[in-house]
Amino acid sequence: METNEQSAPPEQPAPAPQEEQARAPEKKAATGIGWRVLAGVLIAAALGASGWVYYDSRLRLGATQEELARRLKGIEDETRTALAAAREAQEAARELQAKLGALDARIADAQSQQVALETLYQELSRNRDEWQLAEIEQVLAIGQQQLQLAGNVRSALLALQLAESRLSRADRPQFQPIRRALGRDIERLKALPVADLAAMSQRLDALLAGIDDLPLALDGRLERTVAAAAAPETAGESFTARFGAGLWRDLKELVIVRRVNAPEAPLLPPEQAYFLRQNLRLRLLNARLALLSRNQAAFDQDVRVAREWLQRYYDPRARPTQEALARLEQLQESPISFEPPSIADSLDAVRDFKARRDRAPG
Repeated sequence: METNEQSAPPEQPAPAPQEEQARAPEKKAATGIGWRVLAGVLIAAALGASGWVYYDSRLRLGATQEELARRLKGIEDETRTALAAAREAQEAARELQAKLGALDARIADAQSQQVALETLYQELSRNRDEWQLAEIEQVLAIGQQQLQLAGNVRSALLALQLAESRLSRADRPQFQPIRRALGRDIERLKALPVADLAAMSQRLDALLAGIDDLPLALDGRLERTVAAAAAPETAGESFTARFGAGLWRDLKELVIVRRVNAPEAPLLPPEQAYFLRQNLRLRLLNARLALLSRNQAAFDQDVRVAREWLQRYYDPRARPTQEALARLEQLQESPISFEPPSIADSLDAVRDFKARRDRAPG
């Protein structure tokens, strides 16, 4: 009995708290791995977000740099334009300065003439008739100078009319030869053609504004051809008749025989058409300059060349072309310069009268 009790296996004890303590590090290790994985994921997400932010920043920086480059280029272009405008303004200022110098010289000349006239008034104050004749002579001399140097018909006409009014108020019979000479010169100046420079300049401005709207001759011919080809078919015809008519029309278009009574308009590529319009614009600008300077030869030449270009290169059937040709024809028929006449007859009549009075005794 004792032997059996001693050899019997002992009972398995319940797990002690020491085993649980042994398993605790394993749980902690698993938990630490989980936290490390989570930290790695968070770090990877942070790195990805940082990379995306960096990439987006680079894109925005590149766009900003491109925008800045474009703006800098625009500023450079505006600077060049401003410099060109400044140079043009300087040239215009130099021209104005030269004109002011010429005007100052004319004013000085007029002042010297005024001083001479005042001196002459004082010297000829002995006699009212002599004083009046001296004044008329001086006025006529100034009118003759304006007429010969500047072509100023209005100033010469005003001088003649002033002299006539002075002599008419005096009402002296001895002044009748002078008044007849004054009357002849007044009628001669009034009969001169007067050019309306303002209206002619407006016509040139209208032509310049409508150059880009003028159709070329080739464009007009193509439009008429397309319009003829796009004519509507007869609704009452059968399919066979329409098919036959279309086939016959296509066969006729294979070979076209056409009589040309005038030279065909040249085929201009787009770049040559652009230069043609620019050259026409330059011609009209030169015509306006010649108009303002009363250069008849240059004005006629520019207007004639502009008409020839319109007739040759542009569609003569188009309404804008016809209106432009009509304006050029009106301009070409309007004289802008003339040979200024002389009022020397009136001036000589006054001087001869004064010379006869000086030779007369007492």
